Order: sequence, then C-alpha cells, then structure tokens
Amino acid sequence: MKTLKIGIIGCGSISKHRHLPEWAGNKFAEIVAVCDINEDRANLTAQQYNAKAFTDYRELLALEEIDAVSVCTPNALHAPMSIDALNAGKHVLCEKPMATSKEEAEAMIQAAEKNNRKLMIGHNQRFVPSHEKARELIKNGDIGKVFSFRTAFGHGGPEGWSADGRDSWFFKKEDAFIGAMGDLGVHKADLMRYILGEEVTEVAAFVDTVAKEGADVDDNAVCVVKTESGIMGTLAASWSYSREDNATVIYGEKGVLRLEDHPQFSLIAQYTTGEVVNYELGKIQSNDEGGQTSSKVIDKFVDSIIGNTVPAVSGEEGYKSLKIVLGALESNETKTIVKL
Repeated sequence: MKTLKIGIIGCGSISKHRHLPEWAGNKFAEIVAVCDINEDRANLTAQQYNAKAFTDYRELLALEEIDAVSVCTPNALHAPMSIDALNAGKHVLCEKPMATSKEEAEAMIQAAEKNNRKLMIGHNQRFVPSHEKARELIKNGDIGKVFSFRTAFGHGGPEGWSADGRDSWFFKKEDAFIGAMGDLGVHKADLMRYILGEEVTEVAAFVDTVAKEGADVDDNAVCVVKTESGIMGTLAASWSYSREDNATVIYGEKGVLRLEDHPQFSLIAQYTTGEVVNYELGKIQSNDEGGQTSSKVIDKFVDSIIGNTVPAVSGEEGYKSLKIVLGALESNETKTIVKL
C-alpha cells in the first residue's frame, strides 16, 4: 500500500504539538511539505521534518504528489483554504471550528462531495477513552434515562499556548471570528452530541469578554442547551480559569457519570444503589504534560482515506457542532432562546 503524502498548512502550536508529530508517527503517512506565512517558521519546520517549505499555501496545493493536508490556520481561513485544497483534489483535515458561518460550512461539505474527497474536522474530544466509555454506558442504558448535564472547558487562555503569545491571532476578531466559545466551546458542543447520541435543538447563551483586556473576541461563554429528547444542560467555555477544567457530569435516573473530574479516575460512575465504579482510562490530552500522547485524530483520518469510509468526524458532523456555537452567538446578541 502506498504511503500518503501529506502537506501541513500553518506551522503554529496546533501543528507543532498535535498534527506534525502525529502525522510523523503514522506509518502510512509522510510529511512532504509545510506552509506558513512566517518564512522562518516554515523553514524551521521543513528542516525538522525533511519537507519542502512554502509561504503560499496555493503553491503547496499545486504539488501533485500531495494526497492530503492539515489546515491549521486562524479560524477565518479554515473554509477558504479547505475549499481550495478539496478543489485541488486533496483530502482535508481541518481544525475546529470548521468555519465562521453556515454558508462557509455548507460550501466545504459541497466541495468535498464534488471532488470525492474526505473532509474531517479535528474534534479530538470524541476519542478520549473516558468520553468513549461514557457514550457506551449511556447507549447501553447503564444510568437509565439522561435528564441533565454540565460540561466545561476552560484554561488561562491561548497566550500560554499560541506560538505568538499575547499577540496571537486568537485575540483578533478579523482572524479568529470568535474567542473561547469557538476555541473551547465548540469542542464541548461536539462532545455532548457524541456522548448523548442526540442533536441539540435549542440554545441560550451569555458570551462576553471579561478577562482579556484588548481582546475583541469573547473570553467567557455560558450556554444552556436542550436536546431533541428534552435533556437540558450547561456548557461553559473560558479563557479565564486559573486551572484547566475539562470536566463533564451527566445525570441519569439510575446514576451519575463524572468525566475527567478526578486526578486519578478519568470516569466515575455513581449509582443510585450506592455502588461506585472508578475507571482508570488514562488522562485526557491537554496543554499540560502527562495527558494522552495522541489525539487519535490523524489515525482516524488516515483510516478513512485508506478504507474509503466516512471520516470519524465528517464535515456534516462538524457543521452540526458549529451550529450550536453560531446559535449561542445569536442568542447572546438577540437575548432570545435560539431554535436550531
């Protein structure tokens, strides 16, 4: 079987810590080209991975040998670059949020269909062992009917993570479109759809900037959502937490599931019978050391290309999660409950 030739568009932190090492670690893939508007960054990355360096992504896409690309650029560039890549005949793994509007997301999906290429969105939280186990327990009726949940994703902000620190595109509306809600909230929107196996039908939200001076995007968001069967829950996303919080608690008629809420046990099932089951499934991947080493995103994407199967997080799936974020923004602006 031939090795997939890979191009990386954007050589910032998400590439450096996730995409590049995970592509390099996949035995069916070879990184052959990288691109960044920062020429020094592109050259340094190219040297590290023995690849060609570009500062114009269109030149990278013109390489016939490239089979697939990772789009790891600021949010506002996700859709146009992904569409160009799909039209150039490349499979695309795009970082989240996939787009800045419904129209962009639909155009990405259409480009993938038209060119018969795979489009996957990098929602890695689905592949965390505790999250996979919780989905299985709920599907099997382990905690009975689910009534409610609360989920959060917060940390001190992207300045501690981004290659450009406080000058990062994350804080600029023109590049980012949305702040903590798009960076972290969309992960949890996707996660709850996955774990519960249901679509969100209504959302109400407060989305604001309270912690990051000079930022023209949100740094805190709290949403209330309702699913098709009537499950109600809260979803919080923040760049103002002094310690990272990635926890989810799910309340059902027969018990409670606590995910990533304990330093040792990644999943705790507490039943109404008094029984407690502690699962040690490995820590969630995070910006701190000691989490799971691979997000599994690249491996899942490669599997879909080789096996010609629907990607684990397809464009359509990414779009459904994006709609929750867009609904939260609309709710905050209109001060109404938004029906999805």
